[in-house]
Amino acid sequence: MSTIAVSEKTAAQHLFSLPVIVAALGYFVDIYDLQLFGIVRIPSLLALGLTLDQADAIGIEILDYQMIGLLLGGIFWGTLGDKKGRLSVLFGSIITYSLANIACGLIPYIGFMDKIEAYKWLRFIAGVGLAGELGAGITLVSEILPKNLRAIGTSLVAGIGLMGAVVGTFTVRLSGDWTIAYFIGGGLGIMLLLLRVGVIESGMYKDITNRKSVIKGNFLAFFTNRERFIKYMKCIGIGLPTWFCMGILAYQSNQFGKALGVVGLVEPGLAIMWGYIGVSAGDLMSGFISQRLHSRKKAIAYMMSFSLAGVLLFLFGGFKTPEALYALCCWLGLGTGYWAMFVTVGAEQFGTNLRATAATTIPNFVRGALVPMNLLFLAFKPSVGVIMAGFLVGAICFSIGFYSTLTIPETHGKDLDFLEE
Repeated sequence: MSTIAVSEKTAAQHLFSLPVIVAALGYFVDIYDLQLFGIVRIPSLLALGLTLDQADAIGIEILDYQMIGLLLGGIFWGTLGDKKGRLSVLFGSIITYSLANIACGLIPYIGFMDKIEAYKWLRFIAGVGLAGELGAGITLVSEILPKNLRAIGTSLVAGIGLMGAVVGTFTVRLSGDWTIAYFIGGGLGIMLLLLRVGVIESGMYKDITNRKSVIKGNFLAFFTNRERFIKYMKCIGIGLPTWFCMGILAYQSNQFGKALGVVGLVEPGLAIMWGYIGVSAGDLMSGFISQRLHSRKKAIAYMMSFSLAGVLLFLFGGFKTPEALYALCCWLGLGTGYWAMFVTVGAEQFGTNLRATAATTIPNFVRGALVPMNLLFLAFKPSVGVIMAGFLVGAICFSIGFYSTLTIPETHGKDLDFLEE
């Protein structure tokens, strides 16, 4: 009996250690700020003088700026995390996106340039900053936790963190002003910096810090070795369905609601909120599912199948009320709650000298993939309509997702103390 008690206590101490707690809170603020534009997209652009149709079109353009920032920021912070340490990214990224979000709250008072143009570039800068948080946090947690607790630990980080989108929605509604929501997001980030002071660097990373022969953070290394390149692309492929569900179906749920003949107004902010309630629950579950199945791949494949069923119901189920679409967004979120597992798989596939680069760039390439998804959606829409355009983009994303999941090497229980040559 005493042995069991000690074992349980030790596991709890690992899972609720300061690095895990800080990584979870950091991701919470990250997701709050990342999703905030999606939540305030329509009201903020209407407040800046655009019509509803203009707000839809310009909103997608601003979102693309944010996603391109995420993509480029992923490369920058990822290589920095391997060259200078995981903590340098956690500090630098949060300063960048916190200041950018505070500046977004000041957009109505900008007089030296066009407000919409300023909005685009500030979301780009915010995207660059937001790119570093998740990868560095997951890498740090993966390296400090015992391998039998990695999946649960990273699920806790993502499950708690993803509730930031829910809090973002309530913040906007309770504050009554989209600018205040940006100020709060920036302020939360600055406060988080104080918690970060006590977090220690990963021991695995410390071991290679002074080894000059080890090349760290070489992003091009993913493209110079065929086997490594294929693994890297499959890691990205696994994540594509997640951003299709959120970035196309939930973000643009007002368009789909109109095309489906929904009676009543469909609010993208509420669709995103319910989607992320599902994602948060799914992420908390995914680690335990993976642990139970002794497989990352099976857990992801089952959850991806569940989300695909939700997509088909969303597009072809014939639901006619906003509440039904919000419920389906929650279903989609629950299925795509393998996000933490997908990022963990990306971290586990590669050696310590490239791990932060992989774990940071992979999710941000997936986020950046929303740009071509939007372009495809817009290209298909005139000829086949909103519903079939969504279906075609989804078919591409899920086909790549299933293939990548089923063919990538299994990493459950893998020892992470190795290097890439």
